Amino acid sequence: MKTFRPERVSDLIIEELNKLIMKEVEVPDTLITITDVEVVKDLSRAVVKVSVYPTEQSEKVLKILKKLQGHFQYLLLRRMNIRPMPKIAFEADYGLEKAARVEKRLLENK
Repeated sequence: MKTFRPERVSDLIIEELNKLIMKEVEVPDTLITITDVEVVKDLSRAVVKVSVYPTEQSEKVLKILKKLQGHFQYLLLRRMNIRPMPKIAFEADYGLEKAARVEKRLLENK
């Protein structure tokens, strides 16, 4: 039987981290969205992709998230009770911004 544990862990991390970020990170007039979590097969590491709107706030938000990384790690371990708990790392996701720019260019060329 094949298991998809990394995918299940990824879904749980997204769910729990969204709650934590909403509660613990306050950046006025900014929307922070977790777009994806990539968990490696052995569950040692999870890369959390974060989209920030407006994008000018991305650097500031990432700095805050990285500062709180250990705190989030601890809270996730307590909430999820997963062994091993993947070590989380935050990364900016500019995919939505790029898609919007491409769409804008396509509409301008019509």
